[in-house]
Amino acid sequence: MVLAASGSLVVLVFLVQTILGFFQNGSDSYGFWTWVAAGETAAWRLKWISIPLLIAILVFGRKLYQSVRLQPEKFCGLKYARRGLLASSIVVLLIALLIGVTVPARLRHRQLSKEAAVRAQIYTFEYALLEYRLKYRSLPPDFQTLLERVPDPDGTLRSLNPKGYNATAEFAAVSTEKSRTLRGAVIRKASLSSATDDTTPSGLAFTNYVMRFPGEDKILGNDDDWIGQDGVVMKLSEVAKGGVGRSVSAGVLEP
Repeated sequence: MVLAASGSLVVLVFLVQTILGFFQNGSDSYGFWTWVAAGETAAWRLKWISIPLLIAILVFGRKLYQSVRLQPEKFCGLKYARRGLLASSIVVLLIALLIGVTVPARLRHRQLSKEAAVRAQIYTFEYALLEYRLKYRSLPPDFQTLLERVPDPDGTLRSLNPKGYNATAEFAAVSTEKSRTLRGAVIRKASLSSATDDTTPSGLAFTNYVMRFPGEDKILGNDDDWIGQDGVVMKLSEVAKGGVGRSVSAGVLEP
C-alpha cells in the first residue's frame, strides 16, 4: 500500500502541475510539443521535490519492494507494489530528463539577460552623450564633465567607471602658405585682425568617443568588457583589431 500510494501520488502531482503549466502558458494549441513545454514547466517547479523523492525511492522504496518480494507469505499485492515503485521511478526520471533538456536554453537566456543589463547601461550613456552633443555641439572631454552637465535621475551614469571613457577629435595638419616674396622696398603690415588669424582655436570640439564597460565580473579591464564606440556596441572579444587614424584625446596626441 505504501509503494502503490506513493507512486500514484507522484504521478498525480506531476500531471496536475503539467496541466497548470499548460494553461498558464496560454497556448491555443494542444499539440505534442505544447504539452512537452508544459511538462518542462512542471519539472522545474518540482525540481526540489524530485531530488529527495529520488533518494527515498532508491533507498526506502527499493527496500520495501525487496522485503515484499522475498517474503510472499507475509505480504500481498506484489504486483501493485511493483507498479507503484515503477511509476515513481518513471516520473522522477522524466522530471530529470525534462530539466536536463532545458538547461542549455535556460543558461542561454540567463546570459542574454545579463547582456541586456549591460546594454541598458550603454544605451543610457549614449543618450546622455546625445543630449550633451545637442546642447554643446561637442562630446564631453571627460566623464566628469558629462556628469556635471547632463542629468542623471536614476544614477546609471554615476554607477559607471569614468576611467573607461575616452573622447577623441579628428584633425588634419594644414600646411601654412609661404609668404609671398616681397617686391621692392614696400613692406606690407601684418594683419592683427582675429578674423584673419589662422591660429588653432582654444576650444576643441570632440567628435568621437570610446566607452569601456565592465562585463559579467563587474571589473573593468578584462576580456569580457563591452565597448561602446560612436553608437556601435559590441563585446571586446568581437572588436576587430586594426589601425586607427591620428586623433586628439583630451588634448593629447595619440597614434
